[in-house]
Amino acid sequence: MAGSRLAGHMTLSMFRGQEARQKKRSQVLSEQAEFLAFELGKLKGSVVKIGQVMALYGEHFLPVEVTEALHTLEDNTHALDWSVIRGVLYQELGAEKMAQLDIEDEPIGTASLGQVHCATVRATGERVCLKVQYPGVAEAIDADLNGVAQLLRLARVVRTGPMFDEWLEEVRQMMHREVDYALEARTTAHFFELLREDSRYVVPRVFFDFSSSHVLATSYEVGEHISSASVASLSLERRNHLASAALELFLNELYVWHEIQTDPNFGNYRIRIDSNGDADQIVLLDFGAVQKYPQTFIDPVCQMINAAYHENLDEVIQGGIALRFMQSDWPRSVLDEFGKICIAVLEPLAKNFKDIDPAALNQDGAYCWSESDLPSRIAKRAALSAVNRYFKVPPKEFVFLNRKLVGVYTFIAVLRAEFNGQELLSRYAGSTKS
Repeated sequence: MAGSRLAGHMTLSMFRGQEARQKKRSQVLSEQAEFLAFELGKLKGSVVKIGQVMALYGEHFLPVEVTEALHTLEDNTHALDWSVIRGVLYQELGAEKMAQLDIEDEPIGTASLGQVHCATVRATGERVCLKVQYPGVAEAIDADLNGVAQLLRLARVVRTGPMFDEWLEEVRQMMHREVDYALEARTTAHFFELLREDSRYVVPRVFFDFSSSHVLATSYEVGEHISSASVASLSLERRNHLASAALELFLNELYVWHEIQTDPNFGNYRIRIDSNGDADQIVLLDFGAVQKYPQTFIDPVCQMINAAYHENLDEVIQGGIALRFMQSDWPRSVLDEFGKICIAVLEPLAKNFKDIDPAALNQDGAYCWSESDLPSRIAKRAALSAVNRYFKVPPKEFVFLNRKLVGVYTFIAVLRAEFNGQELLSRYAGSTKS
């Protein structure tokens, strides 16, 4: 229905002048996008999550009016009745396992795909979190995604074609990973092992005896939301400690492990404040969106980052061509501008700050992440340059990686950190020749 209404509006607009048509189209898109988001928001299950994922990763396919409306979708859905959740738990774990747990009826969190209940292991007294998937969610993903995609196509608000189909398939795979709690349990345990010796991070321990494909049991880990007053009141030194830890985690994911948690939602993180003041930690809560990248993708990405760090314009361009969103036969001026934009993205990690606005630096010359307008400057520069006319939709892997990088930058900005990332990046990119 919504798609038909939008198609009708767009047919009528054919008889208007170009400027009037554009203005009317934007107005109609905004109204329809708000309507779609409102309707999606009333639903429980994968439809809401699909809308959220499309908002995060659909900027190359969807009009800005649509992505802005989808960003309003929230996970604060009403909890299912305890009797329903208890039924799921008995079906997944069995009576014997359930008898080993004291489970609290009231959930500590709800989302579009499931809800979380606290429990205590009777034999040991250990506190655990039970992430319980709503009944029927996993089975409905394909139908829900096809329905949302068809609605977007009918409304003619997407650029359809092979690239869109490839991106849609990536969203489908991501959604299936999100609801595969057995996979998430293994991934969580894997990252637990990767980070167990690093005191800056806390990864929940998985209780495999109480987990299944639709139930994930992990240790209960306390922490403050990153935007809480308690975190904001920490000293600059402590906030810098947390921020550099977040940046180094991303660099390890990219350069060393080639496995990246691609969901930058702040709800996936907590800050554990140390009462002694010298060992604050980042609690990592969600590993459902971890993606493992092939070497064929990682190599040109790291090449671009290394080259941008060393301001090697030619190698930046070569990396962009290898990633298939640039072409060697583009005008040299366009290729150069693209490369310069990539170099500018690394501003907080630059080897020197010769071209940086002094307002972004504190009196000691350290980069003030929250004071920088880097995202808006990059977006404006890209939109106004010739690159905008040539730029192709990047490969799906790069779309997810780009979102993670934006999430890391935002995480550090929210902490109001003031430090230069050059020292950290040099450990990974420093060996590349300039």
